[in-house]
Amino acid sequence: MLSRKGLIALAGAALAALPLAAPAENQEQLVEKYAVLAGSKQNATSLVTGLRDGKQVKLTKGGATETFTPPTGKMGYGNIDNALALAQASLEKRGITRPTPAQLEASVMEILKMRADGMGWGQIADAKGFKLGEVKRSDKADPRGTRPDRVAKAERPHKPERPEKPERPEKPERPEKPR
Repeated sequence: MLSRKGLIALAGAALAALPLAAPAENQEQLVEKYAVLAGSKQNATSLVTGLRDGKQVKLTKGGATETFTPPTGKMGYGNIDNALALAQASLEKRGITRPTPAQLEASVMEILKMRADGMGWGQIADAKGFKLGEVKRSDKADPRGTRPDRVAKAERPHKPERPEKPERPEKPERPEKPR
C-alpha cells in the first residue's frame, strides 16, 4: 500500500503531465490581432486600453472621430478578446470588413451593453446568431479570418473478407482411468 507521501508524489506527477491552459492574451497581442478591424494600430491600442481600464476609447479615420466609454467598466484581456471577436463577427455578418469608426463603435457598444446588462458571452453570441466557440475557433485557426475548405477524408481501402477457418477435427475421447 502507498504511503501518504507516495500518494501525494503520484498525484503531483499526474498533474504535471496534464497540459496547461493557454495563457491569456496580452495587450500587444490584442492590438496586433484587431488592428485591421480598428483601422489602425493606434485605434486598436485605444480600444484595448480603453476596455482594459474602463476609460474613454477614441477611434479616428480620416476626418471622422468617435469616442465612447465602455459601460462594462474594467475588463480582462480574455473579455476584451471576446467582445472584439463578437463585434467583428457581427460586422462581417453584415458584409462590413473595414468598418468606419462609427460602425465599429456601434458594434462594440452593442456587445458591451449586452454584457453590462448581465448577459454571458455565450448568450450574447447566441443573440447575435453565432456560437462563441465557432467565432473563437475560426479566430485561432487562421489569423486572417479566412478558413480553408475542409478536405474530404480519403476512403479506407476495402478489406478483403477473411477466409473461413477450416473445421477442427474432433478430439479422440480419453480412456477412463482405472480406479
